[in-house]
Amino acid sequence: MKMYLLLKDFMDVGHAVNSAGHGVLIAHVKWNGDRQYDNWLKNSFRKVSCMVNDKEFENAKKYDDYVIITEMAFDGAEVGLVFKPREEWPKPFKFFRLYK
Repeated sequence: MKMYLLLKDFMDVGHAVNSAGHGVLIAHVKWNGDRQYDNWLKNSFRKVSCMVNDKEFENAKKYDDYVIITEMAFDGAEVGLVFKPREEWPKPFKFFRLYK
């Protein structure tokens, strides 16, 4: 099982790291106690961090079970999505650029 974090590609590394941390915490608060999430937390804890452009970001919102990350440094703009861990991922997720 993996959790996907999609971070907008315009952010500098510092803001991206902070946003990822905030997003994982928001996800934990939302899904803690959910059977699927708790299984991932206990047995996997794998995460994939990707950089996405605005179009990829908006298209990813059509998939279920995510939380939105906003960043006050960018006037509360949406800067990331964290998707609930799962075994199988839609095809587009395989093509997002890994965050490096």
